[in-house]
Amino acid sequence: MRLLVHMGFFTLQKTADQEGYLLTPASRLLLKDNPLSTSSFVLLVLDQVLLETYNCMSTWFQKDEPNPFVTVFGEQLWEYASHEARVNNLVNGAMANDSSLIGKAVVVKCKEVFQGLNSLVDVAGGTGNMAKAISDAFPDLKCTVLDLPHVVTDLEGNKNLNFLAGDMFKAVPPADAILLKWILHDWPDEECVKILKNCKETIRKNKNEEQTGKVIIIDMVMGNQTWNSTKDDDNITEAQLLFDMEMMCGVIGKERNEKEWAKLFFVAGFSNYKINYVLGSRALIEVYP
Repeated sequence: MRLLVHMGFFTLQKTADQEGYLLTPASRLLLKDNPLSTSSFVLLVLDQVLLETYNCMSTWFQKDEPNPFVTVFGEQLWEYASHEARVNNLVNGAMANDSSLIGKAVVVKCKEVFQGLNSLVDVAGGTGNMAKAISDAFPDLKCTVLDLPHVVTDLEGNKNLNFLAGDMFKAVPPADAILLKWILHDWPDEECVKILKNCKETIRKNKNEEQTGKVIIIDMVMGNQTWNSTKDDDNITEAQLLFDMEMMCGVIGKERNEKEWAKLFFVAGFSNYKINYVLGSRALIEVYP
């Protein structure tokens, strides 16, 4: 308990004749009845299916395989999850947790990014928590969640939110804006360019056949902290580096710095981008055709 108090997970409260422990904002995020709970996300990160990838890194280094997950399970995480219901539920629950949390922050801190849009496609949007947060904040914005069939089967939308089964590597439905939340860091550069090209091709055009929409990316930008506190800088950097390790072991992607992001955008045919550093360890990037 002393360790958890030191880490800020609990606070110690003393009275005249006893002492006790109270929850902090960090520990409240693990309460299942908290609308912004991250309990499912933590369960995924600590599940044996991901931890085992770290245990076989020495074996992976000696093999010609894309990542430690393939070394352990013989296939990529996404293929494994498609036929392992428990893992599929873990992944979907974790992404739903994250989308609920980041969705609340985005519609407050980045509200202007969505103003003036009539339609938006949330690519690989999972169970739709991110799109729900956006559609609730902008009732006139029509949102579509695109994901694989085993993810969106039986999910129901509402008047301005619907679900569509599909593959982002094959096609993305047309919209004013395409959203990629925590997607591109899962993939190497070549696959990212394919996804970005599919997004660019589908951005709607105006009467003059000019593409006036954009791609909205929520992801980490390494090495660009804008915090005032050195401790905050260190904590954010550590979190980014740990996620970089997770991308290496669990999937086949990586976290990127601004130079690496810019290269992807320009190779995919985009002309400009704008980075908004307002989401802690992550940033919101607007990419323009």
